[in-house]
Amino acid sequence: MIYPSIDKLLNQVGSKYLLVNLVSKRVKEMEKTEFYQLKENEYTSSKNIGRALEEISANLIHIKNNEQ
Repeated sequence: MIYPSIDKLLNQVGSKYLLVNLVSKRVKEMEKTEFYQLKENEYTSSKNIGRALEEISANLIHIKNNEQ
């Protein structure tokens, strides 16, 4: 079973396209700054893509609405 589940992530984000966009931006940020929001032993995944998904699942990444 894949963790975190896609259903839980889509409930938080709302769209598969937005989820992909968020994850790709977060992975690039992780690679550039080497900043992680959880401790190394708290991640289930060893890859940055999985870690970004885990951060979204844990509500550590928030979406800003730029509605005017």
